[in-house]
Amino acid sequence: MADEKMPDNSVAGAHPDEPHREGLAQRLNWLRAGVLGANDGIVSVAAVVVGVASATPAVPAILTAGLAALVGGAISMALGEYVSVSSQRDSEHALIAKERRELATMPEEELAELTGLYEAKGLRPETARQVALELTEHDALAAHLSAELGIDQDDVVSPWHAAIASAVAFTIGGILPLLTILLPEVIRIPLTFVIVLAALAVTGYVAAWIGGSARGRSVLRLVIGGALALLATFVIGALLGTTGVV
Repeated sequence: MADEKMPDNSVAGAHPDEPHREGLAQRLNWLRAGVLGANDGIVSVAAVVVGVASATPAVPAILTAGLAALVGGAISMALGEYVSVSSQRDSEHALIAKERRELATMPEEELAELTGLYEAKGLRPETARQVALELTEHDALAAHLSAELGIDQDDVVSPWHAAIASAVAFTIGGILPLLTILLPEVIRIPLTFVIVLAALAVTGYVAAWIGGSARGRSVLRLVIGGALALLATFVIGALLGTTGVV
């Protein structure tokens, strides 16, 4: 039976559950922005509406505060992600340009540097030299970027992707507590607590599952953090409401 042809983006001998495929930085960028956006949307909007609802039962006030938190938070998250990832991308592009110039002006020094890097990883000098030569012949820039800087020039993160993922995730996460807090007064706050903590548990589980990290730890820290935020704003709102400040 003939061997099946491996996909172009596969690595020979790679395990199927390990991230050897191209575009890993982009996927992790989306995941990070999406998870952070969803978590912030759930917690921040829930904290605002719970705080207002504990101070006053007036639905217009609760809805106004919730919508303001939802829209303002989504824009803020998108802007923050765009600025942060743009800075990272600009730094990576600058490093890529610098390495390209060095390869053009001092190829022998760069080859010696690459050889030294592989020697430092444990290869014998002659083996390190041969590896450096073969990688340089194949793609000198890619070899140096990978060995020296851990950068893939074809997988530089996109600030627009991060901004959009963060804004969309924040909005989706924030809508949940906003809708729940509009339920009848007697159940709105307790049910919002339950729904928000359950949503955070699901978010933490999914993020850990995709990232391959410990799921229980991820769920626990999100649930505890969310509970503390809700309790804090609930207490503040209740104090302001009972003292007649609002």
